[in-house]
Amino acid sequence: MRQRGAVLDARRTDVVLLLVAIVWGSSYLAAKTATVVLPVLLVLFARYAISALACGALLVRSGRPSGEELRIGALLGVTQAAILVLETYGVAHTSAANAGLIISLTIVLTPLLDRTAGGGRLPPAFFVAAGVCVLAVALLMSGDGWREPRGGDLLMLAAAVVRAGHVALVGRLTVNRAVRPLQLTAVQTAVGTVLFLAPAAANARELAASSATTWAQLAYLALFCSVFAFLAQTWAVQRTSASRASLLLGTEPIWAVVVGIGLGDERFTVPAAVGAALLVAGTYWGQAVERAHRTTEKIPTEDARCPRPNESTTPTGV
Repeated sequence: MRQRGAVLDARRTDVVLLLVAIVWGSSYLAAKTATVVLPVLLVLFARYAISALACGALLVRSGRPSGEELRIGALLGVTQAAILVLETYGVAHTSAANAGLIISLTIVLTPLLDRTAGGGRLPPAFFVAAGVCVLAVALLMSGDGWREPRGGDLLMLAAAVVRAGHVALVGRLTVNRAVRPLQLTAVQTAVGTVLFLAPAAANARELAASSATTWAQLAYLALFCSVFAFLAQTWAVQRTSASRASLLLGTEPIWAVVVGIGLGDERFTVPAAVGAALLVAGTYWGQAVERAHRTTEKIPTEDARCPRPNESTTPTGV
Protein backbone atom coordinates (compact mmCIF):
# COMPACT_ATOMS: atom_id res chain seq x y z
CA MET A 1 0.00 0.00 0.00
CA ARG A 2 2.83 2.34 0.90
CA GLN A 3 4.61 1.52 -2.35
CA ARG A 4 1.45 2.27 -4.34
CA GLY A 5 1.15 5.61 -2.58
CA ALA A 6 4.76 6.45 -3.45
CA VAL A 7 4.10 5.61 -7.12
CA LEU A 8 1.00 7.83 -7.14
CA ASP A 9 2.95 10.68 -5.52
CA ALA A 10 5.71 10.32 -8.12
CA ARG A 11 3.18 10.41 -10.95
CA ARG A 12 1.46 13.44 -9.46
CA THR A 13 4.79 15.25 -9.24
CA ASP A 14 5.60 14.34 -12.85
CA VAL A 15 2.23 15.67 -14.00
CA VAL A 16 2.80 18.97 -12.16
CA LEU A 17 6.25 19.40 -13.73
CA LEU A 18 4.89 18.60 -17.17
CA LEU A 19 2.08 21.12 -16.66
CA VAL A 20 4.67 23.77 -15.77
CA ALA A 21 6.61 22.99 -18.95
CA ILE A 22 3.42 23.21 -21.03
CA VAL A 23 2.42 26.51 -19.41
CA TRP A 24 5.86 28.01 -20.02
CA GLY A 25 5.86 26.72 -23.58
CA SER A 26 2.48 28.33 -24.23
CA SER A 27 3.54 31.67 -22.73
CA TYR A 28 5.31 32.75 -25.93
CA LEU A 29 2.18 32.60 -28.07
CA ALA A 30 0.13 34.26 -25.30
CA ALA A 31 2.61 37.14 -25.04
CA LYS A 32 2.87 37.48 -28.81
CA THR A 33 -0.92 37.64 -29.15
CA ALA A 34 -1.23 40.21 -26.36
CA THR A 35 1.39 42.50 -27.92
CA VAL A 36 -0.59 42.60 -31.15
CA VAL A 37 -3.28 44.72 -29.48
CA LEU A 38 -1.33 46.42 -26.67
CA PRO A 39 2.12 48.06 -26.40
CA VAL A 40 4.79 45.79 -24.94
CA LEU A 41 5.39 47.93 -21.84
CA LEU A 42 1.67 48.01 -21.11
CA VAL A 43 1.49 44.22 -21.36
CA LEU A 44 4.41 43.94 -18.95
CA PHE A 45 2.85 46.35 -16.46
CA ALA A 46 -0.46 44.48 -16.46
CA ARG A 47 1.29 41.14 -16.08
CA TYR A 48 3.42 42.35 -13.19
CA ALA A 49 0.53 44.13 -11.45
CA ILE A 50 -1.76 41.09 -11.61
CA SER A 51 1.08 38.85 -10.38
CA ALA A 52 1.85 41.25 -7.52
CA LEU A 53 -1.79 41.26 -6.40
CA ALA A 54 -1.90 37.45 -6.45
CA CYS A 55 1.37 37.16 -4.51
CA GLY A 56 0.16 39.78 -2.03
CA ALA A 57 -2.96 37.71 -1.36
CA LEU A 58 -0.83 34.61 -0.75
CA LEU A 59 1.46 36.51 1.63
CA VAL A 60 -1.45 37.14 3.99
CA ARG A 61 -1.11 33.54 5.18
CA SER A 62 2.63 32.92 4.71
CA GLY A 63 4.08 36.12 6.14
CA ARG A 64 5.79 39.26 4.89
CA PRO A 65 9.27 39.26 3.26
CA SER A 66 12.25 39.67 5.55
CA GLY A 67 14.78 42.47 5.13
CA GLU A 68 17.16 40.13 3.32
CA GLU A 69 14.39 38.94 1.00
CA LEU A 70 13.52 42.56 0.24
CA ARG A 71 17.11 43.42 -0.67
CA ILE A 72 17.70 40.33 -2.80
CA GLY A 73 14.26 40.54 -4.40
CA ALA A 74 14.73 44.19 -5.32
CA LEU A 75 17.94 43.47 -7.23
CA LEU A 76 16.57 40.36 -8.90
CA GLY A 77 13.39 42.25 -9.75
CA VAL A 78 15.40 44.68 -11.86
CA THR A 79 17.29 41.95 -13.75
CA GLN A 80 14.10 39.95 -14.23
CA ALA A 81 12.35 43.03 -15.65
CA ALA A 82 15.22 43.47 -18.13
CA ILE A 83 14.77 39.87 -19.26
CA LEU A 84 11.03 40.25 -19.77
CA VAL A 85 11.49 43.45 -21.77
CA LEU A 86 13.87 41.66 -24.14
CA GLU A 87 11.70 38.54 -24.32
CA THR A 88 8.41 40.33 -24.86
CA TYR A 89 9.79 42.69 -27.51
CA GLY A 90 11.53 39.67 -29.03
CA VAL A 91 8.46 37.44 -29.26
CA ALA A 92 6.51 40.36 -30.71
CA HIS A 93 8.89 40.34 -33.70
CA THR A 94 9.47 36.63 -34.26
CA SER A 95 7.46 33.42 -34.09
CA ALA A 96 6.41 31.98 -30.74
CA ALA A 97 8.12 28.70 -31.68
CA ASN A 98 11.44 30.43 -32.43
CA ALA A 99 11.20 32.43 -29.20
CA GLY A 100 10.67 29.33 -27.08
CA LEU A 101 13.53 27.50 -28.74
CA ILE A 102 16.10 30.32 -28.67
CA ILE A 103 15.49 31.18 -25.00
CA SER A 104 16.32 27.55 -24.12
CA LEU A 105 19.96 28.48 -24.80
CA THR A 106 19.89 29.67 -21.20
CA ILE A 107 20.45 26.02 -20.22
CA VAL A 108 23.93 25.91 -21.79
CA LEU A 109 24.83 29.58 -21.24
CA THR A 110 24.24 29.57 -17.48
CA PRO A 111 27.00 27.05 -16.60
CA LEU A 112 29.45 29.05 -18.73
CA LEU A 113 28.75 32.25 -16.79
CA ASP A 114 28.58 30.44 -13.46
CA ARG A 115 31.90 28.67 -13.99
CA THR A 116 33.62 31.84 -15.22
CA ALA A 117 32.80 33.36 -11.87
CA GLY A 118 35.04 30.81 -10.19
CA GLY A 119 33.99 27.19 -10.81
CA GLY A 120 35.89 24.28 -12.33
CA ARG A 121 36.63 23.87 -16.01
CA LEU A 122 33.85 22.28 -18.02
CA PRO A 123 34.67 19.19 -20.13
CA PRO A 124 35.15 19.51 -23.92
CA ALA A 125 31.87 17.66 -24.56
CA PHE A 126 29.95 20.56 -23.04
CA PHE A 127 31.46 23.01 -25.52
CA VAL A 128 30.66 20.64 -28.39
CA ALA A 129 27.04 20.61 -27.20
CA ALA A 130 27.09 24.40 -26.98
CA GLY A 131 28.43 24.53 -30.54
CA VAL A 132 25.53 22.34 -31.70
CA CYS A 133 23.15 24.84 -30.07
CA VAL A 134 24.81 27.77 -31.85
CA LEU A 135 24.46 25.97 -35.20
CA ALA A 136 20.83 25.22 -34.35
CA VAL A 137 20.08 28.89 -33.65
CA ALA A 138 21.68 29.86 -36.96
CA LEU A 139 19.38 27.42 -38.76
CA LEU A 140 16.35 28.73 -36.88
CA MET A 141 17.19 32.28 -37.87
CA SER A 142 17.79 31.35 -41.51
CA GLY A 143 14.10 30.94 -42.34
CA ASP A 144 13.79 30.07 -46.04
CA GLY A 145 17.52 30.51 -46.60
CA TRP A 146 20.58 32.37 -45.31
CA ARG A 147 19.60 35.96 -44.63
CA GLU A 148 19.86 38.59 -41.95
CA PRO A 149 18.21 37.31 -38.74
CA ARG A 150 14.97 38.92 -37.63
CA GLY A 151 15.24 41.53 -34.92
CA GLY A 152 13.02 39.42 -32.68
CA ASP A 153 15.41 36.47 -32.93
CA LEU A 154 18.34 38.67 -31.90
CA LEU A 155 16.35 40.06 -28.97
CA MET A 156 15.55 36.53 -27.82
CA LEU A 157 19.24 35.66 -28.11
CA ALA A 158 20.08 38.68 -25.95
CA ALA A 159 17.35 37.63 -23.51
CA ALA A 160 18.92 34.17 -23.21
CA VAL A 161 22.29 35.75 -22.32
CA VAL A 162 20.76 38.13 -19.77
CA ARG A 163 18.63 35.33 -18.29
CA ALA A 164 21.71 33.15 -17.87
CA GLY A 165 23.38 35.99 -15.95
CA HIS A 166 20.21 36.40 -13.87
CA VAL A 167 20.14 32.70 -13.00
CA ALA A 168 23.80 32.76 -11.99
CA LEU A 169 23.05 35.83 -9.84
CA VAL A 170 20.12 34.04 -8.19
CA GLY A 171 22.50 31.25 -7.24
CA ARG A 172 25.03 33.63 -5.73
CA LEU A 173 22.49 35.66 -3.78
CA THR A 174 20.40 32.82 -2.39
CA VAL A 175 22.96 30.09 -1.61
CA ASN A 176 23.10 29.31 2.13
CA ARG A 177 20.43 31.93 2.82
CA ALA A 178 16.95 31.36 4.22
CA VAL A 179 15.14 32.88 1.24
CA ARG A 180 11.52 31.83 0.71
CA PRO A 181 10.38 31.46 -2.93
CA LEU A 182 6.96 33.10 -2.49
CA GLN A 183 8.33 36.10 -0.63
CA LEU A 184 11.13 36.55 -3.17
CA THR A 185 8.66 36.31 -6.05
CA ALA A 186 6.34 38.82 -4.40
CA VAL A 187 9.14 41.38 -4.08
CA GLN A 188 10.20 40.89 -7.70
CA THR A 189 6.65 41.35 -8.98
CA ALA A 190 6.26 44.51 -6.89
CA VAL A 191 9.52 45.91 -8.27
CA GLY A 192 8.44 45.12 -11.84
CA THR A 193 5.07 46.81 -11.29
CA VAL A 194 6.79 49.99 -10.11
CA LEU A 195 9.32 49.94 -12.97
CA PHE A 196 6.61 49.71 -15.65
CA LEU A 197 4.09 52.02 -13.97
CA ALA A 198 5.32 55.26 -15.57
CA PRO A 199 5.63 53.91 -19.16
CA ALA A 200 2.19 52.30 -18.84
CA ALA A 201 0.49 55.41 -17.46
CA ALA A 202 0.42 57.06 -20.87
CA ASN A 203 -1.62 54.17 -22.26
CA ALA A 204 -3.78 53.45 -19.22
CA ARG A 205 -7.01 54.14 -21.11
CA GLU A 206 -6.01 51.65 -23.78
CA LEU A 207 -5.57 48.97 -21.13
CA ALA A 208 -8.89 49.79 -19.49
CA ALA A 209 -10.66 49.53 -22.84
CA SER A 210 -9.11 46.15 -23.69
CA SER A 211 -11.37 43.28 -24.65
CA ALA A 212 -12.17 40.35 -22.39
CA THR A 213 -9.94 38.17 -24.57
CA THR A 214 -6.94 40.44 -24.01
CA TRP A 215 -7.54 40.55 -20.26
CA ALA A 216 -7.75 36.76 -20.24
CA GLN A 217 -4.37 36.56 -21.98
CA LEU A 218 -2.85 38.98 -19.48
CA ALA A 219 -4.32 37.05 -16.55
CA TYR A 220 -2.99 33.80 -18.02
CA LEU A 221 0.52 35.25 -18.35
CA ALA A 222 0.42 36.59 -14.78
CA LEU A 223 -1.39 33.87 -12.83
CA PHE A 224 -0.37 30.74 -14.72
CA CYS A 225 2.94 31.54 -16.49
CA SER A 226 4.34 33.47 -13.51
CA VAL A 227 2.75 32.73 -10.13
CA PHE A 228 1.44 29.19 -10.63
CA ALA A 229 4.41 27.97 -12.69
CA PHE A 230 7.03 29.18 -10.23
CA LEU A 231 5.28 27.94 -7.08
CA ALA A 232 4.32 24.60 -8.68
CA GLN A 233 7.89 24.12 -9.89
CA THR A 234 9.26 24.85 -6.41
CA TRP A 235 6.84 22.34 -4.86
CA ALA A 236 7.59 19.63 -7.41
CA VAL A 237 11.40 19.77 -7.52
CA GLN A 238 11.48 19.14 -3.76
CA ARG A 239 9.67 15.82 -4.34
CA THR A 240 11.70 14.32 -7.18
CA SER A 241 15.28 14.02 -8.42
CA ALA A 242 17.08 16.88 -10.12
CA SER A 243 17.56 14.75 -13.24
CA ARG A 244 13.87 13.88 -13.56
CA ALA A 245 12.76 17.48 -12.93
CA SER A 246 15.22 18.76 -15.53
CA LEU A 247 14.07 16.15 -18.05
CA LEU A 248 10.39 17.10 -17.71
CA LEU A 249 10.86 20.87 -17.51
CA GLY A 250 13.31 20.68 -20.40
CA THR A 251 10.39 19.81 -22.70
CA GLU A 252 9.34 23.48 -22.62
CA PRO A 253 10.76 24.40 -26.08
CA ILE A 254 8.97 21.38 -27.55
CA TRP A 255 5.65 22.69 -26.18
CA ALA A 256 6.48 26.17 -27.51
CA VAL A 257 6.74 24.65 -30.99
CA VAL A 258 3.58 22.54 -30.55
CA VAL A 259 1.54 25.52 -29.34
CA GLY A 260 3.01 27.90 -31.92
CA ILE A 261 2.25 25.59 -34.82
CA GLY A 262 -0.98 24.08 -33.48
CA LEU A 263 -2.69 27.21 -32.14
CA GLY A 264 -0.72 30.04 -33.70
CA ASP A 265 -0.76 28.71 -37.26
CA GLU A 266 3.02 29.13 -37.49
CA ARG A 267 5.12 27.23 -40.01
CA PHE A 268 8.61 25.76 -39.97
CA THR A 269 10.90 25.62 -42.99
CA VAL A 270 13.12 22.55 -43.36
CA PRO A 271 16.27 24.34 -42.06
CA ALA A 272 14.31 25.72 -39.10
CA ALA A 273 12.90 22.27 -38.30
CA VAL A 274 16.42 20.81 -38.35
CA GLY A 275 17.57 23.68 -36.14
CA ALA A 276 14.74 23.04 -33.67
CA ALA A 277 15.69 19.36 -33.39
CA LEU A 278 19.39 20.19 -32.97
CA LEU A 279 18.66 22.83 -30.32
CA VAL A 280 16.57 20.50 -28.20
CA ALA A 281 19.19 17.75 -28.53
CA GLY A 282 22.08 20.14 -27.84
CA THR A 283 20.53 21.65 -24.72
CA TYR A 284 19.68 18.21 -23.32
CA TRP A 285 23.20 16.97 -24.06
CA GLY A 286 24.88 20.04 -22.57
CA GLN A 287 22.70 19.84 -19.49
CA ALA A 288 23.52 16.17 -18.97
CA VAL A 289 27.28 16.77 -19.41
CA GLU A 290 27.27 19.70 -16.97
CA ARG A 291 25.28 17.79 -14.36
CA ALA A 292 27.54 14.72 -14.61
CA HIS A 293 30.65 16.91 -14.36
CA ARG A 294 29.30 18.75 -11.32
CA THR A 295 28.46 15.43 -9.63
CA THR A 296 31.94 14.06 -10.34
CA GLU A 297 33.56 17.15 -8.87
CA LYS A 298 31.25 16.85 -5.85
CA ILE A 299 30.38 20.53 -5.88
CA PRO A 300 28.33 21.23 -2.72
CA THR A 301 24.61 21.51 -3.30
CA GLU A 302 21.78 22.27 -0.95
CA ASP A 303 20.13 18.89 -1.49
CA ALA A 304 20.26 16.20 -4.17
CA ARG A 305 16.49 16.44 -4.51
CA CYS A 306 16.46 20.23 -4.86
CA PRO A 307 18.39 21.38 -7.98
CA ARG A 308 20.80 24.30 -7.94
CA PRO A 309 19.61 27.51 -9.61
CA ASN A 310 21.73 26.93 -12.74
CA GLU A 311 19.81 23.81 -13.70
CA SER A 312 17.03 23.86 -16.24
CA THR A 313 14.46 23.81 -13.45
CA THR A 314 14.93 27.56 -13.26
CA PRO A 315 11.84 29.34 -14.57
CA THR A 316 11.89 30.35 -18.20
CA GLY A 317 8.94 31.20 -20.39
CA VAL A 318 7.96 34.75 -21.17
